[in-house]
Amino acid sequence: MTERVGRATMRDVAALAGVSIKTVSRVVNDEPGVAEQVRMRVQDAVDRLDYRHHLAASNLRRGGGRSGLIGALLQDVGNSFSAALLRSLEDAARARGTAILSASLDEEPERERTLVHDLVTRRVDGLVLMPSTDRQDYLSSEVRAGMPVVFVDREPRGIAADSVTVENVEGAVMGTEHLLAQGHRRIACLTDLPDISTAQQRLQGFVDAHRARGVHPDERLTVTGLRGPAAGEAAVSRLLDLDRPPTAIFAGRNDLAQGAVRALRRRGLGDSVAIVGFDDFPLADLLTPPLTVIRQDVVRIGRLTADLLVARLDGDERPPQRIVVEPTLVVRGSGEIPPSD
Repeated sequence: MTERVGRATMRDVAALAGVSIKTVSRVVNDEPGVAEQVRMRVQDAVDRLDYRHHLAASNLRRGGGRSGLIGALLQDVGNSFSAALLRSLEDAARARGTAILSASLDEEPERERTLVHDLVTRRVDGLVLMPSTDRQDYLSSEVRAGMPVVFVDREPRGIAADSVTVENVEGAVMGTEHLLAQGHRRIACLTDLPDISTAQQRLQGFVDAHRARGVHPDERLTVTGLRGPAAGEAAVSRLLDLDRPPTAIFAGRNDLAQGAVRALRRRGLGDSVAIVGFDDFPLADLLTPPLTVIRQDVVRIGRLTADLLVARLDGDERPPQRIVVEPTLVVRGSGEIPPSD
């Protein structure tokens, strides 16, 4: 007997089971109308041939053009915020019997456009997007054609679409006010790229909290354009070398908070300089001292995002929904250190 080369087809299964291709299709798609004995014979052939059903093609035929796939383009799936958000989306997709194709955008607009194009050509049923581009009207034709798009973490620009975001200004005010309430006046602020909306909003909240108390933040202690923990660590090291270094730090991202903690520990200042981070991350509560953070309810954000997308897939034609989730202050110890002078 000649060894079969390549993956088994539905025709191979039909030949081995002695049935029609249509019968095989009904069995692998779990459709009614097949006698139990025949169903068992087909399943046995499937197992013997190690046949893998082309689910996407089947969904396209049976689901009115649906592929059973959802695209999720986030900024960095290696970051704990994006990773937790992706997991929440995956749980929702699994419950619906769909799968997620995900990728990181890394704040690169051209990468975003390329990946969106790739997902659209793969016939994804819907898209979750944490955009890098300043405008997303390049998606207008897809939205008009009926593709559901839900924006997460950042609101859409140039296009009307659903969104789930966090009240970033309020969260930054909350974190900064917490440090001001401890008596700090030299508070450093670390933020991401200045053209990112969330970075802009968190910096605005930092400034607003000072103004509400009739004080002005020291511009020398505000550092923008920071990407990743290494950049946060280097920035804090430079700030600590100033003639009047900060007595507290507000870090506008979880990875910047991680870098700040490293810089403080290296200088032996972990118990002397207060720090509040925006976004929680695993093991933050096990640091010494445990890190005080502005926490985003990532599970809820993911669930709300998935609910909006599923509703659109099921025919919801309401105007675009804008959902804003309130953050919370989690007091652990690092944000309660009093100023040293």
